[in-house]
Amino acid sequence: MLTTFRNTRLSATRRAVVFAAAAAAVLTIAGCHKKAKQPPPPPAVTNAAPQPTATITAKPDTISPGQSAVLTWSTTDANSASIEGIGPVSTSGTKTVQPTESTDYTLTAVGDGGNATATAHVTVGGPANAGPITEGPISDDVFHQNVKDIFYDYDSYEVRPDAQTTAQQDANFLNQHPEIKVVIGGYCDERGSTEYNLALGENRANAAKQALVNAGVSPTRLRTVSYGKEKQFCSDHSEGCWQQNRRAQFAIDK
Repeated sequence: MLTTFRNTRLSATRRAVVFAAAAAAVLTIAGCHKKAKQPPPPPAVTNAAPQPTATITAKPDTISPGQSAVLTWSTTDANSASIEGIGPVSTSGTKTVQPTESTDYTLTAVGDGGNATATAHVTVGGPANAGPITEGPISDDVFHQNVKDIFYDYDSYEVRPDAQTTAQQDANFLNQHPEIKVVIGGYCDERGSTEYNLALGENRANAAKQALVNAGVSPTRLRTVSYGKEKQFCSDHSEGCWQQNRRAQFAIDK
């Protein structure tokens, strides 16, 4: 009887061990089939490059057939630029155009942050110039009212965008009066040697002449002379005064 009791206890112990092993196996299998947690999605990619900007103007924006206008444009954060009807251009600059009909000039700026566009409109209207205006000789006062001087930056003879516009307007008047011949004087402020400023004044006069030629004025009507720093328009020792002296002045060549 004692033997039977012992066998019964052993059997119960074996059953408990087997049950525990089976339960552990079930949990292990269930754990193997548990779905793994997915990693979070990567953050959205953002374009940190700034959006380009573009501006373009035309002066004058209304012309008669045969006349010209000056396009002036600028961009920011652009790698390249183009103007419809002209093609690739620098990201900022000026260009003289002579459309035969009213035209839109659309500037497109392209950069890492996208692109931008701007448009300038030139209206072509009124009768074409059939010939020179022949109301009589032009006085000096009338000449200077219509033909303005152009100004330069310090130690430079590059024609600035604002001076390009002035030169175009000067040329429009001169092209209506082909009998007028013009002398262009190059001037400098008081700083620098006499020799240096004579050379700089000559370069400024020649640059102004080329701007008029580019706008349609015959070079045979234009003569240049350099005055360097010898003839000052203003004698104060200030930047405002020096700017007045850095110029190309136009006058009737008599």
